[in-house]
Amino acid sequence: MMPKRFDMVIRGGVCVLPWGQAEADIGVLDGRIAAIGARDADTADEVVEAAGLHVLPGLIDPHVHLRDPGDARVESILTGTRAAVLGGIATVFDMPNTSPAVTDAATLAWKQGFVPANAHCDFGIYVGATRANTGELAWLERRHGVCGVKLFAGSSTGDLMIEDDEGIEAVMRHGVRRIAFHAEDEYRLQARRPMFRTGDPYARHMDWRDEECAFLGTRRIVALAHRTGRPAHIVHVSTAEELDFLAGHRDIATAEMLVNHLTQIGPDCYAELGGYAVMNPPIRDRRHYEAAWAAVRDGRVDTIGSDHAPHSRAAKERPWPDTAAGLTGVQTSVPVMLDHVNAGRLSLGRMVDLMAAGPARVYGAVAKGRIAVGFDADFSLVDLRRTRTIENDWIATPAGWTPFAGMRVTGWPAATIVRGRVVMRDDEVLGAPAGRLVTFH
Repeated sequence: MMPKRFDMVIRGGVCVLPWGQAEADIGVLDGRIAAIGARDADTADEVVEAAGLHVLPGLIDPHVHLRDPGDARVESILTGTRAAVLGGIATVFDMPNTSPAVTDAATLAWKQGFVPANAHCDFGIYVGATRANTGELAWLERRHGVCGVKLFAGSSTGDLMIEDDEGIEAVMRHGVRRIAFHAEDEYRLQARRPMFRTGDPYARHMDWRDEECAFLGTRRIVALAHRTGRPAHIVHVSTAEELDFLAGHRDIATAEMLVNHLTQIGPDCYAELGGYAVMNPPIRDRRHYEAAWAAVRDGRVDTIGSDHAPHSRAAKERPWPDTAAGLTGVQTSVPVMLDHVNAGRLSLGRMVDLMAAGPARVYGAVAKGRIAVGFDADFSLVDLRRTRTIENDWIATPAGWTPFAGMRVTGWPAATIVRGRVVMRDDEVLGAPAGRLVTFH
């Protein structure tokens, strides 16, 4: 057999394939995986030496808020995707609660046109559900690059919140693709708010937004999903009760878990970090932390995301509950999860399932999430043995902080490859932004 010529060969790494781990050289041609098991005689324009590294399919963060359009002093598509590739992420799905929000054809078209010259990685766009655009959602969800509809049933502002069953059901009846839900119950949130005072300890956040607030919201949405036949993806599931409940509704509902809910534990995190631990839904106590890991291990969790949601330091340091809710995370999710792998909490294969194959399956991303011939040549190369401390000065997001500052981890992203282009190697971002919109089923 004649030697083959590739654009790129990744040599010497241990590849995490859908059928297991194997040392194999990978050939890349025209941005796609062309061979698994390239031969020594094969040649390439570029050789990526991966000896000592594990070659993962390009990891996907399906839950980021890059604030664009918005305030570039906090975050933007340019800086947020730079942070992503530095952290070993090859694709992000960006939430719609920007300023202005992505809820109409004109704003969506602007974002579709803006991404290619400004994103360092590939990109999916959420469209936000509102009462005003409900009738257009079936059309909007089919536009190029749209990963899905996001509905905020609680914890949002302006017209991006639809808290009542009638409004949520109307959205579910306009379109067919899986809807991503923020499932806190807004009525319970507002009823409980007078129980707390400005200046109360930050740990009161998990008391106000209690387990029943999340569980009630999830129960309501799953009931509506069954009524309408519309599949639901419950993002940032945070309670043991939700995880047990969702296990009985796998025919209609999938679940996302956040890195924070697998790593930080209340009330200790609030004592340590103050406002820098405040997010929605909140980081909870050890019972829910243990339940989260049990669900990861037994398959009840479908995807892991960061819910990367930067705010300025001033906004995070306001007294509770006026502190801005949301944490940075797109750059730190891979090293933190690799540390969990090294600690034995999950296997590397399960991490790939949750952070590559899972998001691709749940959202219908075409040719993403697996190392397989014909798929996009997206790879996250990681060094499982490298030990390093996460520090604020490594963070590319302009907000300039991470709730994991000072955390010593074992496992680190060594390179990020997007469609056959090395976009990050050894903490250096390479080349101009050249991200593309992901195609979805």
